Amino acid sequence: MGARMGLTRGQFLRLVGAGAAGALLGGCASSPPPIDVTAPEFTDAEPSGTVRLWCRGGLQPTTQRLVDRFHAAQDRIRVDLTPVPDGQYVTKLATAIRGGRVPDLVDIDDINSALFVHRGVFADLTPLIDALPYRDRLSPGHLALSARDGRWFGAPSLADNSTLWCNASLFARAGVDVDETTGSLAGCLEAARAIAGLGEDTHGWFFPGNAAGALAFTVQPHVWAGGADLITGEVGAQRAHILGNEPLRATLEFLRALWTEGLTPPAIDSDDGSRWASRFQAGRVGMMPCGFGIVTTDASEELLAECEVRLLAGPEGGRSFFDGGTNLCLPNGSDNPAAAWEFVTFCLDLEQQTSLPETGYIPVRSDAATDAFRARWPLAAPPLLELDAGHAPLSLAYARIYNQNDGPWLAMIREAVFGGGVERALRAAQPRFDEILRQGDA
Repeated sequence: MGARMGLTRGQFLRLVGAGAAGALLGGCASSPPPIDVTAPEFTDAEPSGTVRLWCRGGLQPTTQRLVDRFHAAQDRIRVDLTPVPDGQYVTKLATAIRGGRVPDLVDIDDINSALFVHRGVFADLTPLIDALPYRDRLSPGHLALSARDGRWFGAPSLADNSTLWCNASLFARAGVDVDETTGSLAGCLEAARAIAGLGEDTHGWFFPGNAAGALAFTVQPHVWAGGADLITGEVGAQRAHILGNEPLRATLEFLRALWTEGLTPPAIDSDDGSRWASRFQAGRVGMMPCGFGIVTTDASEELLAECEVRLLAGPEGGRSFFDGGTNLCLPNGSDNPAAAWEFVTFCLDLEQQTSLPETGYIPVRSDAATDAFRARWPLAAPPLLELDAGHAPLSLAYARIYNQNDGPWLAMIREAVFGGGVERALRAAQPRFDEILRQGDA
């Protein structure tokens, strides 16, 4: 963890949260040597023993299922699973690294994995990943967040992708075609008007207007599909691209039109995402951007039979989706890295990948979209069929900008959609984005 990484220890701690910095600075531990995944003791040994695995708390049922399958498939390695609350994961992992008490393997939010990749605390897995026969079929969005200097420091694990969910029955009743209208924001607005015109407490579109992370997950892809991003430059020299960003402007104008024309449920301006899918699941919403598990977890078979899924459109065309999910990474200092890697490859096997929709997630391998998979999981297949359209922003300041309710992203959305308008929102957001990016890259 040398100076070449561009981040001092103190700067890294500030990135993972000012509240944790004091506690993390209290002790001192020497950095463990990097794991050499090409060494004979890694490549030639038959791994055994225990692997200490941390997963996000919200993913415990899915990860435990994979662990149980792994135990049933072999008897040399046992995986000791520790779920960590999602909101505490970064701080707890930073604390463990700081104190020299790391787990053997971490399944970490792909966005947050970049924080640790750029601090140099994860093993370089490049030779192992390049040797995978399905390397070119792995999610490029996940891999981009595990990359540094052309090397890979994490392997994709599972995907949580944002797509556009359409109630095809409402489209048919309103006399509009799913494919013809969902390929642009103008078309989506046309469809939303037609569906809202059905009356009976039916609305054309839904979004949780007071949920920062949910809006980042579902709104940014419209901008990406339009060929733009909100953050430009490499880590260490990033700037906001807010003013002059025409796809962003058009996306915010689209959302404002949905709201001002009454095409959404009336209370979305205060919706924090806690009941995100309820109105769609009740058959009262025509279109809703969200993730696979958000809809399928509690939806009826009748409703799912009426659903069609498309990637999210740009203002004038193009398609994209948020490439969320997790990466599996080996912290330097892992006591059993070879066994940990065996578990990683087990999780990436097609048998495990194609079972992920059973617990609400999507595979990270495009070759999982076999004919059998598409027949069984038609609503999970669209991102796999266009895996290169997925994207996940690389910024060490991501959480502070997009996930915090007092951050500039939510403030921009609310001002543009529910407040003084798009122009005012853009002008206020540019300096706030830039300030946080300067702090994150300092």
